Amino acid sequence: MSETPRPPAWVPAPRRERVRVVATVMIGTISTILAATIVNVAFPAMMRELDIGHDTLQWVSTAFLAATTTTMLGTAWSIETWGERRTFIAALALFLAGSTLGALAWNAPSLIAARTLQGATAGVLQPLAMVALFRVFPADERGRAMGLYGFGIVLAPAIGPALGGALVDAFGWRSIFLLPLPFCVAGLALAPFTLAETRASARPAFDWVGTLLLIGSLVALLNVTVVGHRLGWLSTGLWAVVAAGVALALAFVAWENRTPAPLLMLNLFRHRPFAAASAVSFAYGLGLFGTTYLVPVFVQDVAGYNASQAGYLLLAPGISLAFAIVVGGRLTDRVDARVVIVAGLALFALSSLLLAFAHGATAFWLLTVWLVVGRVGLGMLIPALNVGAVASLSGTELAYASSSVNFVRQLGGAAGVNVLAVLLEWRLGAYGSANAVRAFHEAFALVTLAFAVAIIPAWSIHTRR
Repeated sequence: MSETPRPPAWVPAPRRERVRVVATVMIGTISTILAATIVNVAFPAMMRELDIGHDTLQWVSTAFLAATTTTMLGTAWSIETWGERRTFIAALALFLAGSTLGALAWNAPSLIAARTLQGATAGVLQPLAMVALFRVFPADERGRAMGLYGFGIVLAPAIGPALGGALVDAFGWRSIFLLPLPFCVAGLALAPFTLAETRASARPAFDWVGTLLLIGSLVALLNVTVVGHRLGWLSTGLWAVVAAGVALALAFVAWENRTPAPLLMLNLFRHRPFAAASAVSFAYGLGLFGTTYLVPVFVQDVAGYNASQAGYLLLAPGISLAFAIVVGGRLTDRVDARVVIVAGLALFALSSLLLAFAHGATAFWLLTVWLVVGRVGLGMLIPALNVGAVASLSGTELAYASSSVNFVRQLGGAAGVNVLAVLLEWRLGAYGSANAVRAFHEAFALVTLAFAVAIIPAWSIHTRR
């Protein structure tokens, strides 16, 4: 009598279940994506009402990104401890609370606190979505899955700035914190019926020491530019902050190499495709979040746009990004990932270079075209970057890699916004309001350089077809 064949270790989920999972994680994550970008059109209004400069204002973005960076690394632990469903619901509920606090903020510290809470929960939700999709889609359809999912979440920041600009002009900047709330409610309603409840049989240990070391090092290192700008680049205070940041970062690396339950699985960086994808992800975060900070401020402060016009400027590029990410997903299933990634990097570098020559009289349509070129490049590389990063990994490594590559991208975003905002404040002080455009030119030129350099590691990301 023949032996009954064993079922495969992993079976793709039925198509109907895949659709439900995509819909749930997309609706929930849209809330976090809206929050990450919609505030940018309100920056000039915030500066006026709260009486702050770019060196303080940048923490509205940087705090969000830094908190996202930290909690992303805890996603794998959260899923193993509570399961996809409970983790998703808890994070989305806390995100709703942070959004409410943002709408009620009474000064800069309370606003930054609200953004920190939003970012901390966003850091769990975004990689959780990637893990959920990879769980229900077969390997040869993951590029398409990331494309479909990315279309939805990229459409949110495409429409978000336009809606946010209209809200700012009509009701003030506080109203923009209320926009993600309906998506939070929808995600909370769907999750109990669509997301898996499975979790590890035994609760894994959490790396609290590594978390505290990471938070300390990020706070110190992200304050380096601010302290240097305010106290001087050769001041004793600056060197104290640098020393503290470096010491905490080295302690974090040493601890992660010896603890049995690391927050960041450093041996992942021994995989050449993953290490290269991480370097590109850092540049991607710097470029995406850095330019999303710079462009609305540039057109409002230099070109004289209002918040609505600044939002409309970002509408067509955002929609282009949404369509490009679908095309990029399909290309990733057919073409070597590195080809798609390099092409995307080159397009965004070209876009940033063109923006480095923009001035107050540059036509609206021309700025739109330049931004569309860059967003098409980003859309092309997003699915390829996600798939290329985990191409040689599986099992537990996959969950940690998903968190880690998102961690590096958010770290690049936090560092990019921090450096570009302080650079802008510094150069604006040097040039004066009459030559403000020169300060923006230098900031866009820095983004161009970062993307040009990222092409070097991108060529090491190879996926076998």
